[in-house]
Amino acid sequence: MAYPKLTEKPGVLEIAAAIRAGEMSAHEAVEDAIARIEHLDVHVNAVAVCDFERAIATAKAMDKAGPRADQPLFGVPMTVKESFDVAGLPTTYGYADCADHIAAEDSEVVARLKAAGAVIVGKTNVPEDLTDWQSFNAVYGRTNNPHDHARSPGGSSGGSAAAVASGMVPGEFGTDVGSSIRVPAHFCGVWGHRTTWGVVSKRGHQSPRAQSIAHDGALSVAGPFARNADDLAALLKIAARHPLAVSGKPLKQCRVLALLDHPVSSPDASVRAPIEAALGALEAAGVQVLRSSAHLPDLAAQHADYLRLMNTSMARGAPSPNGTRATATDWFDLLDKQAQNQRAWELLFAEIDFVLAPPAPVLAVPHSETSVFKGTLTIDGEDVKGATGLAWAGLATFPDLPSTVLPIGGSTIDGVELPCGVQVIGPHLADLDCIAAAREIDAIVNG
Repeated sequence: MAYPKLTEKPGVLEIAAAIRAGEMSAHEAVEDAIARIEHLDVHVNAVAVCDFERAIATAKAMDKAGPRADQPLFGVPMTVKESFDVAGLPTTYGYADCADHIAAEDSEVVARLKAAGAVIVGKTNVPEDLTDWQSFNAVYGRTNNPHDHARSPGGSSGGSAAAVASGMVPGEFGTDVGSSIRVPAHFCGVWGHRTTWGVVSKRGHQSPRAQSIAHDGALSVAGPFARNADDLAALLKIAARHPLAVSGKPLKQCRVLALLDHPVSSPDASVRAPIEAALGALEAAGVQVLRSSAHLPDLAAQHADYLRLMNTSMARGAPSPNGTRATATDWFDLLDKQAQNQRAWELLFAEIDFVLAPPAPVLAVPHSETSVFKGTLTIDGEDVKGATGLAWAGLATFPDLPSTVLPIGGSTIDGVELPCGVQVIGPHLADLDCIAAAREIDAIVNG
């Protein structure tokens, strides 16, 4: 399905360069993406909303006008998570009663992508209310993992990762509060970046049931998906509200803390083994890998506080199962705990440069009619509560830290090779450093 002048699964910058060089037009690039979606999505169901006619018309108009210097993504076809508003398209969050909710204007992420020259060809699938590590709902149905159609691509940005992994589009944007970027990247074998909170605006990303314009929300962020580090960094720079600095410190001069054990959740052998192999390759290449640190925060306490803050924020203080409603005092107490936790991570990062950890304790899970968080996960042959897997999400989410996920291998389950990722967590606002470190890890581990 690939256009002759492109690789089988071309990247964002590869397509942009081919168009600039006159090797293909924006219209041809968009037509190629549409052909890929029509061919591949029959079995994956990643693209929930198609906007092909407008995309073709936009690309043809762009070809007539020609690229500008301020359009680094000129003609590059992309999709975005269904929960981002795109003017004229539905934003449903998977709610059946919101199927006819049409966005009046673009979200800020979409506006920035369009201003940079990207052409939005559609929107990708999510779980209802964006609250599962699966992606299915009553409006658009179920999205399958491109590596095994009987398994989940992750959630809530599962359609995003599946579209990139299968080669439909070169890049995407999702959101993350419970590892909704990191887990899909891990399950599907692509790159994903959870941004430092506030770096990328979430204006125009709100539930269609909201009664007014929502604020960004505690803990929740937007971030890109891609198939390589350069594309990931390019998309982040375009979406970021302000310039991000990069230290340029080589990985071999860094101290890396490997965190494979957590008091709340242990990774399955299918996750632990590929990450241990990657750590061995890093050590063999001269990277200093630590296995412990006296400055590591109390992870059990952090996880409990993370769940309380996330649930209170997402429910907007609504009654918990015991019937009590969070008060303003409860909210400020949680923010105090978050500030204390952020300080603890600052002390840790004064000693080390990055933390490497699993994005989730398992590889892509089988499809289920029950939410992962209400069901169970199988860890080394034993069933554990699915919600415990959120421990690996909260590592970066609660202290508002950036985290890049990259694929580092995989494991065979039921005769199918499933990808495995690792998250590279860095200090506050060190987003580009996380991506740069992940780039060097990829070169060492994957050659």
